Amino acid sequence: MSHDLEFTGERFVPSLAGEIAHEHWHRYAFARRWIEGKRVLDVACGEGYGSALLSQLAVHVTGVDIAEDAVAHARASYAARPNLRFERGSATALPLADASVDVAVSFETIEHLAGADQPRMLAEIARVLTADGVLVLSAPNPVEYSQARNYSNPFHLHEPTRDELEALLAPLFPVRHWYAQRRYFGSAIWNERREGTLEAWSGDSAGVEPAVPPVAMYFVVVAARDRAPQVAGGSGVSLFCDRNDTELRRLDAQGAEVIRLDRLLGERDAALDQQTAHIRHLEDIAAYRERIVVERDAQLTALIQAHEQLTSDRGEVQRARDQAVQDLASARQGVDALRTEGERLERALAAQERIIAYRQSARWWLALPWLRIKLWWRK
Repeated sequence: MSHDLEFTGERFVPSLAGEIAHEHWHRYAFARRWIEGKRVLDVACGEGYGSALLSQLAVHVTGVDIAEDAVAHARASYAARPNLRFERGSATALPLADASVDVAVSFETIEHLAGADQPRMLAEIARVLTADGVLVLSAPNPVEYSQARNYSNPFHLHEPTRDELEALLAPLFPVRHWYAQRRYFGSAIWNERREGTLEAWSGDSAGVEPAVPPVAMYFVVVAARDRAPQVAGGSGVSLFCDRNDTELRRLDAQGAEVIRLDRLLGERDAALDQQTAHIRHLEDIAAYRERIVVERDAQLTALIQAHEQLTSDRGEVQRARDQAVQDLASARQGVDALRTEGERLERALAAQERIIAYRQSARWWLALPWLRIKLWWRK
């Protein structure tokens, strides 16, 4: 049997697991009480698994769905069941004759219709039911399903409240028995002889008290067009678990995974603590090195300043030396000039001394009159 119909995000398919599977399977299991040996209509049957479940007890089941691919898939998947057929049609225009079925089930359908179309859907169901027919219907409780969870299902056009659903059903189905459905996790103890009464407890280590039923996530209504005795035959409490405890196993696996992740988290935290200590050690080393670098920078700055001062002083000394060299050269030139001038003066003095000596001689005095005559003549 193939179950490869695509999951759209809303239509349930049997390959899904978890909360949605328990909720959908339980509704069909709950409806079995009213369908044994009956002609049954499954409104908005989807993939067809629920219709197939009902066909195990019903004399005949007709599944109707508006989606062509879902109907084709259902026909192919459950073709081996002779008392099961699938038809394409709308919940507001069912392709069945008047008074042709004994029981109609419609689970999580009405909220997919606009508010104006919901009375038409219920009128169609009433039309195809026999006079003593029974309707088993479910719908989400918008207070818990949407408002409490701050969730908006894009496939739901209008989710009727309890009062709205009551008002929709009352004109067509005067007899109504209401049930509440919600996932309920706890522990079960049962008598192996399957006898005795039902008890339900709620509590913790501080105390135990009779359990209060949880607020409905989904409304389940068993309704009839007259006061047929079978409508009141529902159980006080109906429990459901899947055959292989897959959801409990999934929760156990999740718990084991949480424990494993918590252990890994502890190991990671310990490793992080070690890394944090190592990082702090490295930060201390880095801070120490930073202080050393600052000190070395200060020392280097002082050395650079001292070198610059030394270079400046050396320039001053060089300039003073160059000036001294220039002054020495100038002094040497002056000395040479003085020496030259002294030598000249000495020669001049020697010449004067020779002249004086000559003039002091007798020859000078004899020649003097003649010299004077020459000078007078030249003038």
